[in-house]
Amino acid sequence: MRRTNVVLDDDLVAKCQKETGIRTLRTLIDHALHELLRHKRQKKVLELKGAVRWEGDLEEWRKGRA
Repeated sequence: MRRTNVVLDDDLVAKCQKETGIRTLRTLIDHALHELLRHKRQKKVLELKGAVRWEGDLEEWRKGRA
C-alpha cells in the first residue's frame, strides 16, 4: 500500500462519483486504476483479431459443452 498526495479536479471527481456511485476518493481512484488496466487488457485481446486461425465445426464443438 502506498500513500501519496495528489491534486484532483473537483468537478471531475464529483462527476465520476455521481456516475459510479462511489463515495470515497480512495475507492474512486482504485476503481479508476483497475478500469485502466482492464481497458488495456481488452485492447491487447482485440489486437489479436485475425491473428489466430481456428478450424473446426463450431456447432459440433458447442454440443460438447451442453
